[in-house]
Amino acid sequence: MAFAVSGPSADYPGGLPACLEAVLMAADQPQTPADLARVLGCGERTVELALESLREEYEGDPDAGVRPRGFELRETAGGWQFASRAVYEPVVSAFVTDGQTARLSQAALEALAIVAYRQPVTRAQVAAIRGVNSDGVIRSLTVRGLVREEGVDPDSRAALLVTSALFLDKMGLDSLDDLPSLAPFLPPVDDVTSEVAD
Repeated sequence: MAFAVSGPSADYPGGLPACLEAVLMAADQPQTPADLARVLGCGERTVELALESLREEYEGDPDAGVRPRGFELRETAGGWQFASRAVYEPVVSAFVTDGQTARLSQAALEALAIVAYRQPVTRAQVAAIRGVNSDGVIRSLTVRGLVREEGVDPDSRAALLVTSALFLDKMGLDSLDDLPSLAPFLPPVDDVTSEVAD
């Protein structure tokens, strides 16, 4: 995170808790309290207390008639992030795998093509190329067994994505070397050069 929110988080509707929720929803990897504090312009301990309060809020209180949420705010070694609760894994898995035989969505095809041609690649790099958060489609591709994590990016420590053996099988390829060339689908060099010059 290389930018800071202009003005204190208290100036935003919902204050610091809402700002934390908004940032964590957009993040594609766990965030440390130090990074969140820097971006939101407040103390690290203040952020930690707000995160712990949000985590408790999402747990609910059955005695008071407040249901738990289907997601949780999880603290990991890498920082804080939203995740589906483990107890709902069968429901989430059924949703993601529903229509396994159905065709992939346009978004899933885009993400799969990026992983196939640029691998190994991080979720953030896929999102940057597509211009939108791609966590959902990558999760779907992972559950379908077309994409898997292999290794960690040395700079960002984010998981690296690669295609699987199932991907090759479904595509009828022996290896990634058999992927069709993208050259026929790219504009001529002269067209690109003239656009840059304009």
